[in-house]
Amino acid sequence: MELHWGPRCQIYATPIAADEVCVALISRTSDLRLDDALGAFPELLARLCAAEPSSVERGAISSTRKLRRIYKDRVCLVGDASGAVDAITGEGLRLCFSQAQLLAECLVANDLERYQRQHRILATRPALMAKLMLALDWRKSFRQTVMRAFGSDPRLFARVLAMHAGASSPIDLRGGRTLPRMADVARLEPGEQA
Repeated sequence: MELHWGPRCQIYATPIAADEVCVALISRTSDLRLDDALGAFPELLARLCAAEPSSVERGAISSTRKLRRIYKDRVCLVGDASGAVDAITGEGLRLCFSQAQLLAECLVANDLERYQRQHRILATRPALMAKLMLALDWRKSFRQTVMRAFGSDPRLFARVLAMHAGASSPIDLRGGRTLPRMADVARLEPGEQA
């Protein structure tokens, strides 16, 4: 996967088959379209210029959403219906499958309160990663510092990726160099100063 940052957007290029690449645009500018945005990425545009689209451009709003309750009486919510983490994490289906497994266990045990409690826990790591990933977009100086840290210590990137994939915890980042002010940046909202 490649990630390209530009002045008004990010573009992700991900191989999805031997002869096909998914190109995704993420922007706060709602009317920005991929064809217009590619001009800010001349190297990527040059590599894509001979490619033929295999589908039409699609779009959706992506955001993190939390619900106070995810069940009532005999109705239980799973997946995006039960709240969602920002699509930037790529965690949607994995989170839905984990929630469905948990719900099945809780239905067998007749304990939907446990489903409510553990549902929140399942979303904690993806929600943290969404905040961190979005912080890279909000603050250019933070993004540059993080990219320099990754460049000078590739093991740091491997540890962050392992944390994102759920193979390790934030505590494991202490095994070496850590990202600058991760906890502080994760709490900030867009436009706030670090």
